[in-house]
Amino acid sequence: MHPTYRNFNLTESLPAPAVVTGPINELPRAVLRSNTYLLLDGEWRFTHDLNDEGLEQQWQLGHEYPHTAHWPGSVEDHIAQAHQLEDGPGWQDKVVVWYEREFNLPDREPNSGNQLQPMFQLTFGACGYETQVWLNGKPLQTIEGESVHYGEYTSFSYELGESLLLPTNRLTVRIADTMDADLPRGKQESSVYKRGGIWYQTYTGAVRSVWLEPVERNRLRSRIGVVSIIEDDLVRFNLTTRIHDPGHYTLHLQIDDQANPEAGPLATDDFPLHLEFGQKNQRVVVKLPDAKLWSPDSPQLYRLTAQLIDEKGNKAQIEAHFGLRKVESRGCCVYLNGQSTYLDGILYQPGRATYEEMKRHFYAMQALGCNLVRVHIAGIDPRIYNLADELGLLLWVEVPSPHRSNARSRANHRAELERMLTLIETHPSVIIWSLYNEDWGAEDIATNPETRQYIVDMYHHMHINHPQFLVVDNDGWRHISQEGRLKSDLLTVHLYTPDISHWRNLLDRLTRGDLEGVAAFPLVVGDPFFYRKQVPLIVSEWGGFGFANYGGPEDAEDRTSRIRQFKTELRARSIAGDVYTQATDIEDERNGLIDPQTGELSVPAGLLRSGN
Repeated sequence: MHPTYRNFNLTESLPAPAVVTGPINELPRAVLRSNTYLLLDGEWRFTHDLNDEGLEQQWQLGHEYPHTAHWPGSVEDHIAQAHQLEDGPGWQDKVVVWYEREFNLPDREPNSGNQLQPMFQLTFGACGYETQVWLNGKPLQTIEGESVHYGEYTSFSYELGESLLLPTNRLTVRIADTMDADLPRGKQESSVYKRGGIWYQTYTGAVRSVWLEPVERNRLRSRIGVVSIIEDDLVRFNLTTRIHDPGHYTLHLQIDDQANPEAGPLATDDFPLHLEFGQKNQRVVVKLPDAKLWSPDSPQLYRLTAQLIDEKGNKAQIEAHFGLRKVESRGCCVYLNGQSTYLDGILYQPGRATYEEMKRHFYAMQALGCNLVRVHIAGIDPRIYNLADELGLLLWVEVPSPHRSNARSRANHRAELERMLTLIETHPSVIIWSLYNEDWGAEDIATNPETRQYIVDMYHHMHINHPQFLVVDNDGWRHISQEGRLKSDLLTVHLYTPDISHWRNLLDRLTRGDLEGVAAFPLVVGDPFFYRKQVPLIVSEWGGFGFANYGGPEDAEDRTSRIRQFKTELRARSIAGDVYTQATDIEDERNGLIDPQTGELSVPAGLLRSGN
């Protein structure tokens, strides 16, 4: 177990003692720090706690681990390897596993003059659903104060107190998950939906990298929100400070052209702040005159360098890129930067794909002619959002859904939404958020006023606090109407048929405003809603050709011909966009257009581009 020690400022990765070429940003995060880090990926000791007795027996104080496992990886794979199983572990109700490893404490810059010695921060790129961590047998709390972290799609961090640190340290991690349908699960199986068809094997546990890094005692956290109102040349930044030493600070921001940083700063500004101990969110505004806008045709990016400077001149710095764009839902169309934009979309389910495979998928989806990727109720590596920003691919993001509707599942849903928003707000590629999909986790949406009110409240919450996104209440059908006003920025529908005549008939009925009997369920619930093209209409799932439940062609030539016919009918009507299902095969869903491993297309390039 030899950890890797790297520096973001270098263009090389440095595993001691050899030097090898690698990417600058190896870590699964979008915001960079100009510091070194110790990557703790690799071989860990591992055991499956079959009887959930580890906590009672205090394994964190010392335990004999019979197996090893590679981190990152899934609980399912690690259990299968330990028990020599062929097709997954087959856990049904609850799984508990433990991991442990040692690491040597890296050197830090000592105190010198006004410079305070940095502290160590431990970060998990994603892990869960329940994660508990101990250092040298002592329990850790996340920066947010959690003794148990809940969630499995986003990162979380621990500050390591000096009294806990030794020259050689023992890190112990307990991970637990269940089939609880009240948890945000996306399309992973649960106690309600079992594996098979459109429901997949669970993929949980140590799924992303874990690393140790020195950070300043008083700093900016690795989260930046960006709101651009393109008419006023202003960029609104949401930043989060983390303070151990209360006092007066200066927030210094500098904006450069991402493609030409040598040209010098395009804008700078300083903001004096008096900060108390703890964490604080702060909105600041910087003027960026004559800025170029981000779009799929011209994905213009800028680099933000943010420094928090104390009274002695000590600086803590983070960097991120951003783009300026405005997305609107007006009348029958979606407008990007004031221009009507048809959304040529594709449904993407990353499943167990690696980061490198997801990169190949994104290039392939763009080659198909898509300007939009709908990332289907899943959490993905944050670097993929960066890639979409650079490629000019629009993203439709969805909250992984629970599988049952009640007060607890709604609380879990909101917590997951807030965790995702915290880390995705900076990306210009993200234009649409779905709260629910096909009322999974909100199955009583038509009959329960509490369920509808929660979704309406979240719709308004998003508009007030995150106005840079379009919001869909429940994608596919059963959108919510209050007093005839839709609580969704898009009227979306899922239509599956392999028959071109029936397809034409469905589209004609849909565009005439027939909301009953077109999709599997009524398109609107609540108060009467009368569609007169006052909101963009999106066919957000269609096709599925090759998947047994949806019918249609199975060979590539027939599929290509059918897609062209169906796409032509879509564009002949007053429809604002469509999302073909889907990008790659995944488990039982054999309807992909892209090879999951190589990224090669099974149909002609450009097939999903309008007018092709």
